[in-house]
Amino acid sequence: MQQDWNALSDDEFRKLIRAFFVTHYPEELRYSAHRLGMDKVGGWYKTLSDHGWIAPAWPRAFGGAGLDPRKLIIFIEEQEAHGVSRVPDHGIIMVGPLLIQQGTPEQQQRYLPKIISGEEIWCQGYSEPNAGSDLASLRTEAVLDGDVFVINGQKTWSTLAQEATHMFLLARTDKNVRKQEGISFILLSMSTPGITVRPMRTLSGAEEFCEVFFDNVRVPRSGLVGELNKGWGVAKDLLSFERLFLGSPKLAQGALARLGTLAQLNGKAYDPAFRAAYDQVQLDVADLNSLYRRFTEQVRNGQKLGADISLLKIWGTETFQRITELILDCAGPASMVDGPTLMGNQAIDVLSPFYNARPSSIYGGTNEIQRNILASSVLGLPSA
Repeated sequence: MQQDWNALSDDEFRKLIRAFFVTHYPEELRYSAHRLGMDKVGGWYKTLSDHGWIAPAWPRAFGGAGLDPRKLIIFIEEQEAHGVSRVPDHGIIMVGPLLIQQGTPEQQQRYLPKIISGEEIWCQGYSEPNAGSDLASLRTEAVLDGDVFVINGQKTWSTLAQEATHMFLLARTDKNVRKQEGISFILLSMSTPGITVRPMRTLSGAEEFCEVFFDNVRVPRSGLVGELNKGWGVAKDLLSFERLFLGSPKLAQGALARLGTLAQLNGKAYDPAFRAAYDQVQLDVADLNSLYRRFTEQVRNGQKLGADISLLKIWGTETFQRITELILDCAGPASMVDGPTLMGNQAIDVLSPFYNARPSSIYGGTNEIQRNILASSVLGLPSA
C-alpha cells in the first residue's frame, strides 16, 4: 500500500524529497540551459513514474502521489532548488488534472495510465500566428461531420510538438457567436493523417518550439472534453496555474547566482556602480520570492488563483530579464562569446541566460496582455 505522504510533517517530507532528487536525478542534467526533450530526460521520467512521483498532485486513485497543496509546493521548491529539469509535462500538469475533473470515464481510462507511464507525451495547441496573447481570436476550425471533427488551421509555439504523441487543442466550432464563445477543447493523436509539424530554431540554437499544420484532420468526437463550444472556460483555468510556474523565482535566482559568481571572478564585485545595480536586483528577487510565496500560499490553502496572478508573471519574467542584461554588462567583451567562457578557473556561459530571458515576457501571454488583465479585472479600469 502506498504511503500517505501528507501524514508526514513538512520538514520530514522536504528531507525525503530532497534525498530522492540527490540520489536519483542525473548530475549532468542539473540546471540545464534549455528545456530538455524525452531523448534526454526519458530515463528520469521513467524513474519518477516507477517511484510514484511523476504526477505528485494527482489523486492516488488515478496513479498520482495525492499530495495536498502544501506538500505539492514543497515538491516543486525542492525540484527547483536541485536544478531538476522539467520533463515534457503538459500531460501531467494540464491534460491529466483536466480529465480527472471534467473527462468522461472512458477518457480517463484511455489516457491517464499512459500519461503516468510516459507512453504518451502531450503538447499544447493554443497559440496561432494571429492569435497569441489574444487567444480568443483563434481561427483553427473544427467542423462536425457526423461523429468526427474535421480540423483545418495552424498552431504555433507548441513546445516540443516534434516528439509529442498527442495534442490538446483549442478550435473554433461556432463562428456565429462572440469570439470567447464557440471554442471547443479537443484531444487528438499527432499520428492522425493531415498533421505536419515544423520545428523552429530559437536564438539559443534549440528547437524547443514548433509550428503545427492541420489539413482536413479527422478526429473522433470522443476527443471533445467538456461541452461543445465551452472550451474557453477550460483554457482559462489551465492558464492561471501555468502562470504560477512562469512566475517562479527559479530562473531569476539562478541568473543572480551566475551574476554573483561572474562578478567575483572578474573583479566587478568591488566596483561601486556594479554593487549598486547588483543590490537592486537582489532586492527585486527578494520581492519576487515574497510575491511567489503569496500565491503559492493560496494554492496550499486550496484557493483558486485569480486574475492578480498576472502580476507574478510580469514581475518574474522582467526581473529575470534585468538580471541577464546585467550579466552582459558585467562580462564585458566575454558577452560576445557564444557558449562557456573560461574565467579564472570556471567556465561561465554568459549568453544563454540572456537568450532564454528574451521570450519569457512573451510566452504564457505577453506582459502587455497581463497588464491589461490587471487593469480591467483587478483595478477595474475602463477599456481604452
